Amino acid sequence: MMSLFTVPWRTARTFFIAACLVVTPSQAGAVVKQITATFNPDPSNPQKNEFKNTTPNAGFCWSYPAICKSYGIFSLRSHVNVGVQGAIQPNHEDVRKGAMIKTPAAWRALTVLNRETGEPATVEVRIAGMGGVYTLSDSVMELTGETEYVRAHTALWGSDWRTAPGPCVAIGTTTYYGHTGFQFFWLTPEEAVCGKQAKFLIPGFGYGALDFTYELRTPDPLKMSSGVYQGTHVYTIGPGGDFDLGDVVAPSDNIIQLDFTLTVEHTLKVEIPPGGNRVELLPQGGWQAWLQQGRRPTRLFRDQSFNISASSRFKMNLECEYTQDGKTCSLREPVSGHIVPLNVSVSLPRGLSDANGLAVERRPLLRDGSGTGLFQPAFYVDRKPGTLHFEIPPDEVAEMIRPGRQRQYSGNVTVIWDSDI
Repeated sequence: MMSLFTVPWRTARTFFIAACLVVTPSQAGAVVKQITATFNPDPSNPQKNEFKNTTPNAGFCWSYPAICKSYGIFSLRSHVNVGVQGAIQPNHEDVRKGAMIKTPAAWRALTVLNRETGEPATVEVRIAGMGGVYTLSDSVMELTGETEYVRAHTALWGSDWRTAPGPCVAIGTTTYYGHTGFQFFWLTPEEAVCGKQAKFLIPGFGYGALDFTYELRTPDPLKMSSGVYQGTHVYTIGPGGDFDLGDVVAPSDNIIQLDFTLTVEHTLKVEIPPGGNRVELLPQGGWQAWLQQGRRPTRLFRDQSFNISASSRFKMNLECEYTQDGKTCSLREPVSGHIVPLNVSVSLPRGLSDANGLAVERRPLLRDGSGTGLFQPAFYVDRKPGTLHFEIPPDEVAEMIRPGRQRQYSGNVTVIWDSDI
């Protein structure tokens, strides 16, 4: 009669790491804005492997969320003070002597570091647009001689700021235009100057508020360890800076600093069916052929199923009560002291592959973890079935089973799923 051996399962851990925002020291004359994003695996949409921007919209996208969603952009209010300052001469030829905007519209890369481990990841950001309310020192009707202020704003520039100069593109609906101000928002598809030429003298020009929109390219969270990642990107603002408003106005702050906090909250969970930690090795078809006909079995094995949920990389290895070679586990018969090797292997569900992108089918599990040092998800795997395969090598079975002898081989095997890579 064949006996049992017990497999105790080390609890597979689910890792949830909360974010605590740490603000890097700001620079002198700097406006510091926080950008936050998180990744949590979504069982309802396992193919969606991307960060969610959790930064509250302010300014333009707060007013026009549908427009921003259609463009895939987000907005922040800069709080840069650009009050009414220099004069703009009529029909000026130098674009820098008038109203102009240039933003850092090209993609820029920055490194964010895991706060605990120092693991790096790359984030890319571009400024996708800028807008606000321009302000005038005098009534637009006084400047142009028009008697109606909407027509006066058009006359002041040849066309009002609902029409953007190329390559900028005006979006949104102007909800404010008055005697001394006009709301606008321009997308900046490329890093180029967008300027408006005044048709009349403007004694003083500035901006009452400035918003900017941005786009993000975040790293693949499935290739990142759990934790909080932080990094900073600094832009200059002023004549010749990354944000360039021309020579007529000089912002009170010369730095816009973006502080990034990315939080990765991975899942690694293994569920074993009730009673699945006690594994009985059996011949193909059971013991009846041996007991009734004396036909010695050639295989003793058992396949044990489990369900795995994984959004992170992980590795696997064994711990053994008995081992003969230091690499694999063994079973022992206590009366005779006879020891036989036990082969343990694993098959993982679709969506989990090894470091080379290969499917995992009957991959041998060893004590040192060689060959199973990295498994990675292509998408969030949510409660998908895998299999642990236990088998005595066929050439050892004959020695274990002898007529007239009842033996019981047993041993403890611990299978470890570990996300600490």
